Amino acid sequence: MPKTDPQRIFDQMQSPRIVNLWRALQPLKSVVSFMNTGAHPDDETSEMLAALGFRDGLSLSCACANRGEGGQNDLGTEATADLGVVRTAEMERAADVLNLRLYWLSESPEDSVFDFGFSKSGEETLKKWDPERTLKRFVEILRTERPDIICPTFLDIPGQHGHHRAMTQMAFQAAQAAGDPAYTEIALAPWEVKKIYLPAWSGAGDAYDDDLPPPPVSLVIDADGEDPVTGWSWAQIGQQSRVFHRTQGMGSWDPFGASNKWPLHLSQSRLDGPDKTLSSGLPANLGALAEFANADVIAGDLQQAHDACLAAMECFPHFNAVLKAATDALRAIRVAYQACPEESQGEVLHRLLLKEEQLSHVIRIAAGADVLATLGQDALRPGDAVPVELQIKQAAIRDVVVKAEPVLAEGWKLEDEVMSVSHRAPVSDPYPARYIPGHATAPSVRFLVTYDGVTSVSSMAFETPPLVLPARSATMMPDCAVINRAAIDRTVALQLGDVFPQHAKAELVLPDQSGAWQASPSETGFTLTLPDDVEPGLYKIPLLLGGRDAMMVRRFSYPHIAQRMRATPALLTLRVVDVTLPDVSIAYVGGGNDRVAHWLRALGLNVTELADDQLTEADLSQFDTLVVGIFALRTRPALRAAMGLVHSWIDLGGHLLTLYHRPWDAWDADEVPPRHLEIGKPSLRWRVTDENAKVTHLIEDHKLLNSPNRIDAGDWANWHKERGLYFAKAWASDYKPLFSMADPGEDPHEGALLSARIGYGRHTHTSLILHHQMEKLTPGAFRLMANLVANA
Repeated sequence: MPKTDPQRIFDQMQSPRIVNLWRALQPLKSVVSFMNTGAHPDDETSEMLAALGFRDGLSLSCACANRGEGGQNDLGTEATADLGVVRTAEMERAADVLNLRLYWLSESPEDSVFDFGFSKSGEETLKKWDPERTLKRFVEILRTERPDIICPTFLDIPGQHGHHRAMTQMAFQAAQAAGDPAYTEIALAPWEVKKIYLPAWSGAGDAYDDDLPPPPVSLVIDADGEDPVTGWSWAQIGQQSRVFHRTQGMGSWDPFGASNKWPLHLSQSRLDGPDKTLSSGLPANLGALAEFANADVIAGDLQQAHDACLAAMECFPHFNAVLKAATDALRAIRVAYQACPEESQGEVLHRLLLKEEQLSHVIRIAAGADVLATLGQDALRPGDAVPVELQIKQAAIRDVVVKAEPVLAEGWKLEDEVMSVSHRAPVSDPYPARYIPGHATAPSVRFLVTYDGVTSVSSMAFETPPLVLPARSATMMPDCAVINRAAIDRTVALQLGDVFPQHAKAELVLPDQSGAWQASPSETGFTLTLPDDVEPGLYKIPLLLGGRDAMMVRRFSYPHIAQRMRATPALLTLRVVDVTLPDVSIAYVGGGNDRVAHWLRALGLNVTELADDQLTEADLSQFDTLVVGIFALRTRPALRAAMGLVHSWIDLGGHLLTLYHRPWDAWDADEVPPRHLEIGKPSLRWRVTDENAKVTHLIEDHKLLNSPNRIDAGDWANWHKERGLYFAKAWASDYKPLFSMADPGEDPHEGALLSARIGYGRHTHTSLILHHQMEKLTPGAFRLMANLVANA
């Protein structure tokens, strides 16, 4: 669906032609390629990359292990694979800012290279990722992109995230295998990485705590200074990229004149001579490429191309002159490509192909030509047909011929300016394996600009890249649920939406066909009724449409990213539990990052979600327990301001339960809790990442561990991801630690759950990720939460 006029106007404001041309010209300086490697979206060294790309002209790429599925979400409630979809889209927008070619080791939500949660060991990480699978994909990326230089963001040292350590280990292994003709797992020509740098800075901070000092400095990337056209510093441009990592709360203001220096350690080199600069030993530009690659036969053509590239840059901002020089450069590049001797092609051809893409981009902008491509709707299903419109902006310069033509994706057809989707069209991929700025995914537009007998080609995206939805799908609300056998209700109200085909008969495949389970049609879907004697356990109930398996579509739409979707089998996952409930009235103040209130209600508890204007003495007096959701003290300033009232309410007999917070979530150790309670950082030192870690009960007879449910070893089984993080570091003597737990080989932590009698009331704080465990329908998490909300 076309964007609104205000949206188009805003987009246009963000993309002035003069800035676009200046940035497009910078890569013409160099033929050196630099790959940054990391484990998660936001691991890239954005501020350094901005200088390397827009000042020095290096071709930039990034190899990222996974989609960050195990991270936090500062933006919404998406988690695991759904969060991975959003973070993938965010990383693509961040890459657009830096002109960063992006490759993922993880190729699907089911990939073994998954963000399974925090790890303290590279070996543990690779064991879960599958080292052979990880190496194979990394080699494929290196042989495809062919970078001259690799630079991991993090060091492989104790105190660093295990995912980071694994990617740094793998960078060396993959570089070795990529250049080895004997490594035949990937049927691409071998590629020799010339240099590997490591960061010569510490990775310690709020999350990590490097045990060892960084390696000695070989050279320093001085990224001080600013872009001469925009006046933005390279660091500020880097932050303009990072701000798209919204789910991670990224983007910080860099003051003008702030130092931006990046020390590097040369760990491995296959080049001769001193390493005075990042590009030492490598061809500085097109003119030096022939000697480097022993390609004397095309030396003249490459020098001609280089001279024309320099001329194009020197002609800025005169569009006509830039167009002519860039066209001359492209002509010379193509001659060199055709004449390149076979023995030199491995070092030359990929550089020339990239230079052709860069020059085509320059030519299109200099010519002033553009296209606005729109479809009649932004999501299609097999059988849909929609009009396509190409609004072509003709060149602002005479003698330029412009042409635009649609490029069809698999299963798409074009006839009489109408695009249609057949049943052969694959559903949109939520986890594309790579993203190359300037290479739009089909369906797209092939844009041709002809000037002085030379035709350049650019790939351009539709204004709103369309989604392809499944042939049979529906949304199911909820798609996971809990039934508490201790509560009266045995029903689930299942709402179906966006059913397609619209008139297809919907059916649920029940676990028991004897009639004990019933699915009664309702106006909005079904009322699922469980038998009174239903056994505890996990049940999966698929949805059929027209007698065939259906898919469930989750669509993700945020202003800072392109629309995305993920299709999964349509089914209700239902957990039946035995949880005895306390007789309490619960108030809940959430931060928008969890669904704790939902799960407490699902158990059968009486929960009221409070607005900011309800954080008063009179309102609080109506409740026995106040639950503060994760991050809520930061996202709800009114709650932070009301903590004095909350303390008074506790003194009179109220029970405050605060869930996992980080030190920077407006948690003041002396003002937020009623007694001193300090959260530890960096998180690596104050967390237990082993989800199966043994939990020792320190006060066996404590009421929170016995009433109304007796918590035992079974409640700690089948946890997901980890036990918890940002455990308490120090606390007043009023607080009593109830649990002890540790990762293998480490001293035990006692700050996972603390509780203190305060006046006639109580404050309990937990860093266990109970909000996540309930989303994963972990039985013990529900039983423990029922105890924690009891007014003990």
